Amino acid sequence: MAHKALYRTWRPQLFGDVVGQQHIIRTLQNSLKEGRLSHAYLFNGPRGTGKTTIAKLLAKAVNCRQGPGAEPCNACPSCLAITEGSEIGVLEIDAASNRGIDEIRNLRDKMIFAYTEVRHKVYIIDEVHMLTTEAFNALLKTLEEPPPNVMFILATTEPHRIPATIISRCQRFDFRRIPLEEEVGRLLEVCREEGVNLQTEAAQYIARLSEGGMRDALSLLDQIISFTGNTISYEDAVAMTGGIAGERFAELAAYIREGDSGQALSWISQLMQEGKSADRCMENLLLYFRDILMIKMVPGSQTVTERVLDIARFKAMAETFSADRLFSIMEVLNHFQNEMKYSTQPQTLFEVAVLKLCTLASPGETVVPKAESPSAAAPAAGPAGNEELQLLKRRIGQLEEQLAGLLRNPPAAGSPQPAASRSAGQSPGGRASAPAVRRSTIKLDGFVKEGQSSFFKQVMAKWSQVLAGVKEARITVHAWLVDGEPVASQEDQVLVAFKSPMHRETTEKPANKQVIEQVLDQVLGQPVRLATVMMNEWKEAQSSGAGQAQPEELKLEQEVSQPAEGEWVQEAVKLFGEDLVRIRED
Repeated sequence: MAHKALYRTWRPQLFGDVVGQQHIIRTLQNSLKEGRLSHAYLFNGPRGTGKTTIAKLLAKAVNCRQGPGAEPCNACPSCLAITEGSEIGVLEIDAASNRGIDEIRNLRDKMIFAYTEVRHKVYIIDEVHMLTTEAFNALLKTLEEPPPNVMFILATTEPHRIPATIISRCQRFDFRRIPLEEEVGRLLEVCREEGVNLQTEAAQYIARLSEGGMRDALSLLDQIISFTGNTISYEDAVAMTGGIAGERFAELAAYIREGDSGQALSWISQLMQEGKSADRCMENLLLYFRDILMIKMVPGSQTVTERVLDIARFKAMAETFSADRLFSIMEVLNHFQNEMKYSTQPQTLFEVAVLKLCTLASPGETVVPKAESPSAAAPAAGPAGNEELQLLKRRIGQLEEQLAGLLRNPPAAGSPQPAASRSAGQSPGGRASAPAVRRSTIKLDGFVKEGQSSFFKQVMAKWSQVLAGVKEARITVHAWLVDGEPVASQEDQVLVAFKSPMHRETTEKPANKQVIEQVLDQVLGQPVRLATVMMNEWKEAQSSGAGQAQPEELKLEQEVSQPAEGEWVQEAVKLFGEDLVRIRED
């Protein structure tokens, strides 16, 4: 005899065999005992939770020759015919393939004829949300006032797609995901009857993978039995399903905690060589840290004990992380998981996410990468960050010197004040002004004269491909470049205009500029150089036809009014803060 799938072999034939839906079973059994049956039911819930099974059990119970009662007898001709699927008075319809108005009209025309083999004609419509609007309209009147002894049972996983007029004419039952303990008990019971030795840890692992669906759990069990034989261990279940044991994620969590980036990358490389998918690893890592966070914040919660097999091991790991750092880890993983959905390089994003976690710290903590000494790891911002920091320090030193000079020798009232001395942030009237924006030094006349060349039109047509390529190569550079807009070209140069000075200056950094030019070469099929300009400079050059933006000239301007010496000190404190202002008296 051909093999029969476990989920078909072990489909419940009594209400008492159904697991996880006791609230529905009790209601239906009381209705059968008291004769308070409805003409229409709506069964809603996740896949594999027993909607179709209970629909068939209800059809047997209302047509049982010994009933109707709380349970069908499973011995009379009606029960046996319904179990075998040969009873034409109980019709199961797949709405996904019979969704049109003609099928519903045909069903409506046939149901008016009496059928003497069973007391009730039962129509089970599975995936009812797939019916068209016209089909629902054709079903509406019949569903409201059906012929005598006709019962409808509608089953769906998406009740929000069913018209409210249909739902209001049915008794609605919401099926729940089957609890882990009940699902594990059912799996162990099936294995005992099948002569299979199933470890409890393996049953818990299978139940977690099924996400509360009994049919999915039995299908996984059937597949694992074919792989392992009559003895199933936890390791066998993990290996067969392509999953990753929790101990492996404990290793990665330890590397993240210690900031050991090298070992973390080796861990990822080993998993990829084993054929694991990066998106599945990201999902499992997110769930692992979710469990650690739950154990740390709400120990003993049922939501924790349902997922975690070894509570003691998770508690030991949770004690090594602060709550703030765990929250930060969850945010980073969730962000990169969303980015991974649109990326063609999921492994790269997974590696970047883990590297960021290795350098992530909660407020008040400092994470030093294990591969570096403390002295080498001090500038955590990297070479570009160190350069900007040194530049900022030199600028602050210059401002302090200028301020000290002004305090020692304040200019007399009415004397001219050089405009260069006001570049520290002061307007002629003594008021703070916006910092000067570095103007472009490139010659714009060639770009203005060339105008809309054929090469520039090619750049504009493929600019979206350029942005996509930059995002794939380095997502941080894409965040700066997306602010720019190609405005002209000259020979092998593409001019991009920016509205934000910060975005333009960051794009001009050699490492970032190299990434963009490499993508331009690939997309356009020829070597291309990148040039940048501020949008207002480009508009000025277009309107005036000027070739090159002239640098600012230092001019002497007449000071309108000069504050007193005490007012200079107050203005300096407002501009730079008390920590940076030092008053020296000669």
